[in-house]
Amino acid sequence: METRSTPLENRPRLPRIALSKRNRAVVRALNPMLVTYLEASRDLCETDLIRFGAALAVCRIIGAKFSTAGRATGQSSAILTWRIITEERIAKTTALIGRLICFRSGNTRPRILRNVMMAFAGNVSLSQPDIMQKLTKRIDDLKQRIAAWGKKCFIKP
Repeated sequence: METRSTPLENRPRLPRIALSKRNRAVVRALNPMLVTYLEASRDLCETDLIRFGAALAVCRIIGAKFSTAGRATGQSSAILTWRIITEERIAKTTALIGRLICFRSGNTRPRILRNVMMAFAGNVSLSQPDIMQKLTKRIDDLKQRIAAWGKKCFIKP
């Protein structure tokens, strides 16, 4: 497998290996060989490449299976999972903002009241005179959070 010109995100994921006596012996045998290469490396990228190659060699020697699924396209399932979680968080927060706006416009149904209490983590009394100011401030805070999550999720690196 050629890894020299392969971008980091397209390299195969290396599996976690058990710390058995045999596996430790393999690593101990490869360590002295690595010293020569690591001392001769010119930069951090080359050092990273050497370490990755050594880890790949250990995996092959001990017979560990490693998956290239999802890596050849440059998208790992971890990134997709992270993006899905962020999108769900944005959707839930948007729904909460909608319910807070409903309460602000006079809707006092039990479900809406539950969501208002949840938005303030139960630390507010709905009979306070400045509840509308607190509500507006909380809505603005949630909108800023959505904007930040959106930037993190949808801007391409």
